[in-house]
Amino acid sequence: MKKRTQPILTITGSDPTSGSGIQADIKTMTALGGYAMTVITSITAQTTYGIQQFHDIPASVVKEQIEAVMNDFQPRIVKIGMVRTIETLEVIVSALRKYRPEHVIYDAVPVSSQGEQMMSESMAEAIRRELLPLCTLVLRLDDRDMHGMANRYASAVAVYLSEGMTVEQAQQRARKYISTQIVRTSNLEGRGAELYNSFLDHLSEHYTQNRDVHFYADLLNVSSRYLAQVTRRIGGKAPKAIIDEYLVEQAERQLLCTDKTVQQTAYELGFSSQAHFTKFFKKMKGESPKEFRKG
Repeated sequence: MKKRTQPILTITGSDPTSGSGIQADIKTMTALGGYAMTVITSITAQTTYGIQQFHDIPASVVKEQIEAVMNDFQPRIVKIGMVRTIETLEVIVSALRKYRPEHVIYDAVPVSSQGEQMMSESMAEAIRRELLPLCTLVLRLDDRDMHGMANRYASAVAVYLSEGMTVEQAQQRARKYISTQIVRTSNLEGRGAELYNSFLDHLSEHYTQNRDVHFYADLLNVSSRYLAQVTRRIGGKAPKAIIDEYLVEQAERQLLCTDKTVQQTAYELGFSSQAHFTKFFKKMKGESPKEFRKG
């Protein structure tokens, strides 16, 4: 006789890259033969380089989602991920006490895979006080080097629990599953490296005409915020810092290797005046162009 598929309710945020969140839960649970039902707590605008914005779903809407699923199916396995507001936490805790699922798995996400703070300390304390006592299992894996892997582990545990395994058996099977995923995954990186190199190419071509970050972001057809995430991740610096450093390097080269006057150098580098150039150079190097040349 074919085993009946047990529904699993996942309550968490949305990740448009599908590396974590609701999307990853659905993929993992489905791949393992589970049936995912979902309640979304927060919508994020994010890339493979980090979260740009949170849009938390009102607690009343979260409550309506939970009640709709529970009234119709009452899944006995509930997985909880991103919860960012006290009001939403209260809704979830109330539902768990009311419907009493057999297993509650909490995938703790205080910090994202890119090091971004996902909740306040007061929120974390409320979770420890209100939610953790209701959980069968609390997960906190080192997920910094593998975006969403802890999330997938929790989802796998949920599926195996839905099949009637013990907590220990489910964890063992989930670890085995995740170990194969780590070997097989390409760890989605987006087009950051290509974008970073293109930014440097455009900079070398246009630095004398334009030093505005928005100008380069528009050339690359991305937002300035995403460009900043890429340059910080790959180069360790903001786009403006890279632009200014490139400009001062060109200035140094001209001051040391040519006989051009400071004024000529200023105009060739796109400055409106010698004074403007001198102010910029002194800010970057701690000395004026003339002092630099003499030194």
